[in-house]
Amino acid sequence: MNILITGGAGFLGTHLCRRLLKEKNRIICVDNFITGSRGNIKDLLKNPNFRLIEHDITRPLYIGGKIDWVMHFASPASPKDFPKYPIEIIKVGTLGTHNCLGIAKAKKAKFFLASSSEVYGDPKISPQPEEYCGNVNPIGERSCYDESKRAAEAMTFAYHRQHKIDIRVIRIFNSYGPNMRWDDGRVVSNFIVQALKGGDLTIYGRGLQTRSFCYVDDLIEGIVRYMKVDYPGPLNLGTAFEFTILELARKVIALTGSESKIKFLPMPADDPKQRRPDLKKAKKLFGWKPKVSLEQGLKKTIAWFRKELGLR
Repeated sequence: MNILITGGAGFLGTHLCRRLLKEKNRIICVDNFITGSRGNIKDLLKNPNFRLIEHDITRPLYIGGKIDWVMHFASPASPKDFPKYPIEIIKVGTLGTHNCLGIAKAKKAKFFLASSSEVYGDPKISPQPEEYCGNVNPIGERSCYDESKRAAEAMTFAYHRQHKIDIRVIRIFNSYGPNMRWDDGRVVSNFIVQALKGGDLTIYGRGLQTRSFCYVDDLIEGIVRYMKVDYPGPLNLGTAFEFTILELARKVIALTGSESKIKFLPMPADDPKQRRPDLKKAKKLFGWKPKVSLEQGLKKTIAWFRKELGLR
């Protein structure tokens, strides 16, 4: 198949490109490198089935030839990005989604939207099923991302209903693994880098807020399986194993062998207190569930960061 992936040089996009290339597909990677990395795809540039287009998808893009899938993964996605790129985030979720859907419509292609668990905001129920409408602050610092994903979903379903575009919408819960930016501000990369460098691990609040982290290989497997199922979504993908941020910090310190201490900072506004997906639909639709344990995934991610940081 001919597959266009926006954000293809980002954390998830890179892993998705590699997996789909292994399955003998032809990939068109579109990225403006605002948060993506050329290093992530350096080796892929030699692959004849991989093509890079440096472009901001918030602006129209013409693609010649046949396209089977348009997969929209472009967007800065870490809390550190929200105050830095708020307008860019809103634009890629709205204008970018509109442009991607336009390509899908013109090419009679299927459309895949990478949405986020952030559409649930600071949830009042747990675990969060796909039917839950969320608890989102529309004007807070995180709203540029939360609301852009909600708008992207609304636009995708509007095209599905009005233009009969074949769509898939996933809501990605916290994921981690190799190719994360070491300075992106996400909790797993933050803790690992801080521990490897011997600095304090910084926790916001008392560390009692919970998360459920999915290793990237499990997530990509879920995405690929979902592409083969006739169901528009939305569909949660993540892991149901829930733990506190304080537990995660202690686990990272133990696995890195670090002597780092834990430092507590004030809780930022609208930070979700609980985040855990209801995964019944994914299991029922295509028999998917995560296989990599937190300890296994952290060990792989720590090893990658050691190499990236030039540490033993």
